[in-house]
Amino acid sequence: MSTIPWLTPLVPARRFALRAWLPALALVLVAAAGLAIFLAYPTYPAYDSLYSLLWAQELLDGTRPGFDGYRTPTEHPLLLPVGLVLAPFGEAGARLFIALCFAGLIGLVAAMYRLGRLAAGPVGGFVAAGLLLTRFNFGLLASKGYLDVPYCAFVAWAMALEAERPKRGGAVWWLLGLAGLLRPEAWLLAGLYGLWLGSGGVRNRVRVALPALAAPGLWMALDFAVTGNPLFSIQHTDALAAELQREVPYGEIPRMTASLLVEVLKLPVLLLAVVGVLVALRGRVRPLAVPGVVALVTLGTYLIIATGGLAGVYRYLLLTGIGGILFAAFSLAGWARLPAGSRLRAVWMGTAVFAVLAGGGYTATRLSASGLVRQLEERPEVRAELNGLLARPDVAAAARCGTITVPNHKLLPEIRWALALPADGVRARSDRTLDASAPGLAIVVRPPWDETGTLNVYEVPADGTAIAAAPAGHALLARTRRFEAWGRC
Repeated sequence: MSTIPWLTPLVPARRFALRAWLPALALVLVAAAGLAIFLAYPTYPAYDSLYSLLWAQELLDGTRPGFDGYRTPTEHPLLLPVGLVLAPFGEAGARLFIALCFAGLIGLVAAMYRLGRLAAGPVGGFVAAGLLLTRFNFGLLASKGYLDVPYCAFVAWAMALEAERPKRGGAVWWLLGLAGLLRPEAWLLAGLYGLWLGSGGVRNRVRVALPALAAPGLWMALDFAVTGNPLFSIQHTDALAAELQREVPYGEIPRMTASLLVEVLKLPVLLLAVVGVLVALRGRVRPLAVPGVVALVTLGTYLIIATGGLAGVYRYLLLTGIGGILFAAFSLAGWARLPAGSRLRAVWMGTAVFAVLAGGGYTATRLSASGLVRQLEERPEVRAELNGLLARPDVAAAARCGTITVPNHKLLPEIRWALALPADGVRARSDRTLDASAPGLAIVVRPPWDETGTLNVYEVPADGTAIAAAPAGHALLARTRRFEAWGRC
């Protein structure tokens, strides 16, 4: 592949260096904005993360963590020690979990700046960080305590360190190892990195392969210690996807993949990413090679996961989206690599300004700021409403008469965490092994639309199993906007 002449005489990044304090100041401002959002909207961990706190509490209570409970999510080994530290603090611990995810977002922003700076100087760094921050899915995921943001931060920093000094090992291994304790997709990245490093003979290949095996080995060891099956997590994920009927016809996967990439990046940035890939390939922009490989590997693992019934989860494509953001940033800021005063630099810069204005206008016509705020407000509102309902004396009295039942698995960790109950203290009426007519408390989720037009986050599908209604013999005790409490003693 030949290089493009106008990309050959690269101008040193220091030529365009902004003041050294400016990136640090910008990161402080981003952190301050994150802290303000964290304090203004008291969100709490989502389903998967809340289970990690519950499992940690079970371990602290001296019981076996219920990895194999009814429709439990897949366990992630790194979250268990985090939960052991946070679970004793109760609600404050759950909020600290969200704080850690926000910290992961700040770390991801810093890594994006570093990667963008390697590709196109400080301007490229600021553009990459800015594009990430304006992909609001990342911030919303952090606000709900999803592990995907810290996972992306670990991998992004591994990419940045490797792009700065190829085959450096050391910290890159640690970062990939931590990522591999959050998502098994990182196992493949670590394995490929081991192959990349292990070119110095059989002995060297064996030496560098050992760190690549650390994360899967620890994951399987934890699964074996708790369930007796070292492959439990992999098999449980597949079985749960089948039970929830998440399978998508193979012919639909390409269309869904493109749709999810648009959801992560938004169409203007996706188009800019395609342009950035083409220009970077022709110009052999080496700092983008590592993010490009990681984006392709992540896309490949997503396609494998999609065939197992998880095609509709855009979170599995976030690292591909991060690669797209970096290439889009290069298409907007790559002119910084050209000599000052060159005609191509001026044309490229002008085109980039036009693309930013056009993309900003396109986004402005489709972005609903009130919708974003509503997503931040709704979860704490629902939590407060549910907790207030459970605290009513007549509702609490019914709960003491027997098991608390909920329509399906979605509310199980919420009520268990709120009332500090064991797994058998709250059951799902969708569980066929449950006698729902027994005495106790039944929580019903009311129709999904509220007066603002926002979907209830615990909407129960009409699947014909009567799980949405209260069991026979229960009497209505209380009603809120989203929930009803029925009891039988």
